[in-house]
Amino acid sequence: MEGFLEKIGEFGPYQRQMFLLLSLPTIIVSMQKLAWVFLGAKLDHRCRLSWEEENATFAMDPALWNLSIPWDAAREAPDQCSMWSNVTEDSTSRPNNSIIMPCDAFVYDTSTYKTSAVIDYELVCDRSWLRANVQSVYMVGMLVGSYLFGDLSDRFGRKPVFLSALVLMVVVGVGQAAIPEYYTFTTLRFVLGASLQGVFLVAYVMAMELVGKKRRVLVGVLAQAFYTVGYFTAAMLAWGIPSWRWLQITMTLPAVLFIPYYWVIPESSRWLISKGRAAEAKVILEKAAKVNKKEVSEEMILQVVELPKTMKDSGKGNFLDLFRYPNLRRKTLNIFFNWFVNSGVYYGLSLNTGNLGGNDYLNFTISGAVELPAHALTILLLDRVGRRIPLCAFLLLGGVSLLSTMFIPAGTTWLLICTSMFGKFCITASYAIIYVLTAEIFPTVVRNVGVGASSMVARVGGALAPFVNLLSDQWQPLPLIIFGAMAFAAGTLSLLLPETLNRRLPETIEDGENFGRGSTERDTAAMTADADQLQNLTEQLSPVSEHSPTLLAKNNRTPSLAEPQQDEERNPVLNEQEDARC
Repeated sequence: MEGFLEKIGEFGPYQRQMFLLLSLPTIIVSMQKLAWVFLGAKLDHRCRLSWEEENATFAMDPALWNLSIPWDAAREAPDQCSMWSNVTEDSTSRPNNSIIMPCDAFVYDTSTYKTSAVIDYELVCDRSWLRANVQSVYMVGMLVGSYLFGDLSDRFGRKPVFLSALVLMVVVGVGQAAIPEYYTFTTLRFVLGASLQGVFLVAYVMAMELVGKKRRVLVGVLAQAFYTVGYFTAAMLAWGIPSWRWLQITMTLPAVLFIPYYWVIPESSRWLISKGRAAEAKVILEKAAKVNKKEVSEEMILQVVELPKTMKDSGKGNFLDLFRYPNLRRKTLNIFFNWFVNSGVYYGLSLNTGNLGGNDYLNFTISGAVELPAHALTILLLDRVGRRIPLCAFLLLGGVSLLSTMFIPAGTTWLLICTSMFGKFCITASYAIIYVLTAEIFPTVVRNVGVGASSMVARVGGALAPFVNLLSDQWQPLPLIIFGAMAFAAGTLSLLLPETLNRRLPETIEDGENFGRGSTERDTAAMTADADQLQNLTEQLSPVSEHSPTLLAKNNRTPSLAEPQQDEERNPVLNEQEDARC
């Protein structure tokens, strides 16, 4: 297939058209993935006092506020969940028999958000954990969707599974906006997470299967641009639509425009070939060559579509093989921890923008904007410095930046936002690198198993992140400090992983066990140079304003004469991990 794509153009007019169409759903996925920041926006609140009506305003006479609302010393603000009893509207002093009692109803500050799921489902005080639970359940849905729709698309084809996930997403996305009850709403969020992952996974794989290996870097960068467009679009829609229910509907309905894809987008030719449907694949390949205005011989097309008939399936390992030998076991556990930390910190920081102070919409926009330079810088470093040192440097820098928030004086909101955003920049870069490093460290026979298991561990980190963010109610920087400590620990442990740049990738379990033992001259030199490289890279980096599968394409550059076998070993990595962002 790669030879055919080189012949007709690895990213010609046909591929560009298909890539554009298949990348547009990424905007919807991106909006929905972090929409809970606005759908379930946190609002200041207080007890509704006995004489107040249901439509009472949050503002109240300061003297009466002091009489009726206890002081929360931890927050250095009036308590949000309790009130003094026996205080009336005409009271000038607090009665002697007055006691502190929990709220039986609430008044919300709607100056920033007119509506929120927090108001409708009363997700405050002793029910505040239910707000975090919504996003956590959504992340679990993403985990299920990745495996469910990935498996279905391998079994039944890309197109029917894409359409099924898309229709399910539209129905559930619109339907949840009308649900008045919390637990049904949360269940639908789970289904929405699964369906969105199905839409993105299938569309992305179909797009990447059309592109030659030399152009996958470009395609991946463009894919990141679509994801960032969704980030910015979500902030703009949230700013302009005050109702969280209408916001959810507005973010979902444009997906209806993608339903005609079933009749416009062809089935994946790679999938058709893998299923022995050579005649259908031949028609698609001939059309691609025609649109690209390239002439291809009949013999070449037949060679492409009949290739799997001559291929022999190599032996495959299983999950237990990752832990069967000590060196491979240590690397596996280290990688799992890195994925857990990267996912947890990435989603934790993305969802924490509403807890930083300042303008929530601006914070959210900046949080998306920092991903662009993070990916660009990572791409530049991968083949120049390697994998291990940039991974360590980004994690350590991000960890130090987030840990430093404990020293930021209260009220210095701009500094808190800057340190948090630099942490987001660093964790975005490290998340991208860990995908590449993981796919290169695990031997071929367990590569799919290793990356799949790592992704599962990552979803656990993402599911726990919303609960860590709850700790901001106790102390604003506390979630950032926890994320920083995790990133620093992961960065330190990453130095124990082997460097994979310009190394022949392991094939067998034995190769994986011996890989990175330091037995080669290159390993020894790399270990000696690590400290100097890390110091130099740290000095060069400075704060700037689902982990990109793009970066896996760096493993598919054109080989030099000195390393023909290395590139031959690296090429399968991308083919097996084109859905890595999921």
